[in-house]
Amino acid sequence: MTEEILHRIDKKLGVIIKLISSKFIEGKSQTESILTLGALGLDRHLISEIVGTPANIVSVRLSEAKKKTKSRGKKAIRQEVK
Repeated sequence: MTEEILHRIDKKLGVIIKLISSKFIEGKSQTESILTLGALGLDRHLISEIVGTPANIVSVRLSEAKKKTKSRGKKAIRQEVK
């Protein structure tokens, strides 16, 4: 495959990821959305595009959640995301 074809595929997959992700966060607060998308494995830049907030805010929220996970256990964070 050529670089151009790979670039087009990558761009279209990005759109699909954003559309599907928007359904996962429908009706959730900004923080809940960030935690949910982070739990799905999306990077902070993509999360910031989907949620519509700066990437540094996403980083802070994910960092706070990580600290809570260490102090309270993973199970508590998973319950917060639901």
